Amino acid sequence: MRRRLGIGLAALLTAAACANPSPDPAKTTTKPTYDKTTGKLSQLTYDRNGNGVIDTWTDMDGAKPVRSRIDQDENGTVDRWEYYDDQGKLLKVGFSRNNTGKPDAWGFQGPDGAIARVEVSSVGDEQKIDRWEYYAGAVLVRVELDTNEDARVDKWETYDNGALKSAEFDEDGDGKRDRRLTYNGAVLELIESAPDASGKYTKRVAVQ
Repeated sequence: MRRRLGIGLAALLTAAACANPSPDPAKTTTKPTYDKTTGKLSQLTYDRNGNGVIDTWTDMDGAKPVRSRIDQDENGTVDRWEYYDDQGKLLKVGFSRNNTGKPDAWGFQGPDGAIARVEVSSVGDEQKIDRWEYYAGAVLVRVELDTNEDARVDKWETYDNGALKSAEFDEDGDGKRDRRLTYNGAVLELIESAPDASGKYTKRVAVQ
C-alpha cells in the first residue's frame, strides 16, 4: 500500500511539474515596445547570454534595427553600442575606452568581418574624431592623428607586428609631412627632415 502511495505521489509531482514548466528566459526578457502613434515596433529588449537578465536594448523602426545598447558585463552601465544601416546590417560598433558609459570610439568591419578601422574621439563626440586606427587581420598597421584639434591630420604612425615603426609630423600646419622618426623595436634609429617638393626627405640623421 505504501509503495503504491509513493508511486502515486511521484506521478502527481511529475504531472504538476509538466503543468507548470520553468519560464523560458527568452520569453521573459524579450519585450517589445510599440509607438503609440504609429503602432510600429520602436524598441526590443533581449538577453544575449541567456541568464535571464535583460542586457540589450535595440531601437527599432518596425522590423528594422536602428541601434542597440548593450551592457556586456551586466553592471548597470552600457558598454557597447551597435549601429545598423538602412538595410538593418551592422554598420559600426561603439565602445568606451575610458569606461564612462558613453561611446568614445567606433569600430568598422572590413569585408572579411574583422575589424578594419577604429575612429576615436578624445572628447567623446562622434563629430570630433581625432584619431583613426587602421587594421589588417585585426592587427594595428597605421594610425592618423589630429593633435591640435584643427580637423586635419598632423601625425602619421606606422606599425609592424603591433610595434611602432615610424612617426611623421606636420610641423608647420600645411597638411604635409615635415619630419619622420624611424624606430627599430622601441629604439629610435633615424630622423629625417627637410622634404623636397615631392615629399622626399633630404636630411637624414642616424641615431647612435
